[in-house]
Amino acid sequence: MVVALIIACEVGFWVLLALGLAARYLLRWRRTSVVLLLCEPVLELVLFTVTAIDLKNGAEPSWEHGLAALYIGYTVAYGRYTIRWLDGHAAHRLAGAPKPVGPPRHGMARARHEGRLWLRTVLAAAVACALLQGAVRYVGQDGDISSLRAFQGAALRAAGIHGLVALAYFIWPKKAPAGLSEAPETRVKERT
Repeated sequence: MVVALIIACEVGFWVLLALGLAARYLLRWRRTSVVLLLCEPVLELVLFTVTAIDLKNGAEPSWEHGLAALYIGYTVAYGRYTIRWLDGHAAHRLAGAPKPVGPPRHGMARARHEGRLWLRTVLAAAVACALLQGAVRYVGQDGDISSLRAFQGAALRAAGIHGLVALAYFIWPKKAPAGLSEAPETRVKERT
């Protein structure tokens, strides 16, 4: 049941996002689009509540509960970033706004961008680990909590690997191809 709900939440995320952007740029219903986009966090609350009820009703902690925590952590850390990115592209395609500026491709600007993304991954891992730790305490030592602990380790490994990748951009900044200058960054600063 939890896996079906995770899939439903993911589908719901993209449906609400598409409806929100369509209402904003095709129908020009700004308030409706805001309401639709504000419904996004409700999906995670529903998933969290159903997962907690499932554990409370005696379900054995399993990979489904761990996956739910990772999904919620990812959505907390990257949901707003994804919505903002898609909003910029929808504004460009549907409302004639200028093409959104992409992330920097070279030098220390790219390294800083990768560092900010890594901080989002750290936030995702922290949220997932906190939810999993709450589930461990909720279940108590009576149940088999090994799958929950395994997902805590997976979240920490993902943050660690992403951190190494981000660090590599700082140690070995990607050089611009020949012919492109390494001029100071003229890009619009990314909002975090």
